[in-house]
Amino acid sequence: MSKTTGWVVGIVVVIVLVVGGFAIFHKSSTKTNSSTTTANTSTNTSASNQATKNASINPQAVVQTKTAAGVGLYLADASGNALYNYGGDTSGVSNCNSGCISTWPPYIPGPTTGLQTNVTVITRSDGSKQYAYKGMPLYTFASDSNGQVTGDGVANFSVAKP
Repeated sequence: MSKTTGWVVGIVVVIVLVVGGFAIFHKSSTKTNSSTTTANTSTNTSASNQATKNASINPQAVVQTKTAAGVGLYLADASGNALYNYGGDTSGVSNCNSGCISTWPPYIPGPTTGLQTNVTVITRSDGSKQYAYKGMPLYTFASDSNGQVTGDGVANFSVAKP
């Protein structure tokens, strides 16, 4: 192999490594930005239910978006469970109390810093905290499992939409 050919091969290898690294980084960055953008405008994700397709996966996001047949785009918690809004709530105020919360557990905050746009923490009447999206308190449904969305339209609750 001539000295010139060796240099050309070396340069090609370096270019391939740089481009490959950029592609991997760019794909990872795009996925994060897509999740963040989706989270900012709608927000949240992963589930094993095959009827549910992931629209955005970001395990660090408090609220994520998912898509399900018959439901369309909806909000999910960090574990991929559907989130719901209660028709009896008002912005910043949860009116699902007592027996209601056994079926519709409030989505209780973990991290409260670095929340996505439109995700806030409200204080419930009992002093506990709850995540809200665009001011509306968020709940899970005790009968849902593995990413199901079975509580839409049940007892004045609807799946939370971005």
